[in-house]
Amino acid sequence: MRIASVSGRLALIVDGRAVDVEQASAGGFSADPQAVYERWDGFRAWAAAADLPEGAAFDPAELGSPAPAPRQSLAIGLNYRDHAAESGFTAPEGLPPVFTKFVTSISGPVTQVKLPAGGHTDWEVELVAVIGRRAEGVAEKDAWSHVAGLAVGQDISERVSQLAGPVPQFSLGKSFPGFAPIGPWLVTPDEFDDPDDLELRCAINGEQVQKGRTRDLIYSVPALIAGLSAVLPLLPGDVIFTGTPAGVGLGRDPQRWLAAGDELVSTIEGIGELRQTFVA
Repeated sequence: MRIASVSGRLALIVDGRAVDVEQASAGGFSADPQAVYERWDGFRAWAAAADLPEGAAFDPAELGSPAPAPRQSLAIGLNYRDHAAESGFTAPEGLPPVFTKFVTSISGPVTQVKLPAGGHTDWEVELVAVIGRRAEGVAEKDAWSHVAGLAVGQDISERVSQLAGPVPQFSLGKSFPGFAPIGPWLVTPDEFDDPDDLELRCAINGEQVQKGRTRDLIYSVPALIAGLSAVLPLLPGDVIFTGTPAGVGLGRDPQRWLAAGDELVSTIEGIGELRQTFVA
């Protein structure tokens, strides 16, 4: 199953067309894309049994984030060994660094992003997991049952702000407007042959800059949910950015940053793509 936010309304994506959920359910479910996670099990049951009408065509530019207003947005650093190495860090032995991307940075999959003045703006393609059932003290073996679905994410990062001392400002440096695109829709875990092994790719102006597989995560999605939920409850609709593989601008020699006019395309196997263009 694929769910999306189309012009701000919750939709099921069926054969590439959008079925408005509020209309199809005769008001049984709200049009609010974020509200569905509080009723996720009931929504899944309804969607599986419903006689859905034919969907409508839509423009990708109409898509918003499938989780536009999570109560918690958690992001994981250094969760691929090759990225930790290129960043000058040793791979973490325990739970990797955890920070937030503030909710106002979340956007849809096709956007224009303003570059902060005087900054060094970097790219980080990431798998995003959205919580569908409250997770508190969850065992790793049970973690997938708490995941509503997966999406493509970009942890866009302004490195000057992020690394300014004396203590790095990870959350602020990664939370400028539009720095957390998510989409193009949410895909439920049952749609994948193996949700723990998906290919990620990222390209700038057609040049591939990142390629990896989620099987190489140091902490897999289930391991992250187990580790995080041992500390704090994960709530329905919460978002987890799971980390990025090697190939970011910070780790290059010479270092490389996004510039006005660049087009950034981020893709994950079985899900789809994000497309960001950058302006001064």
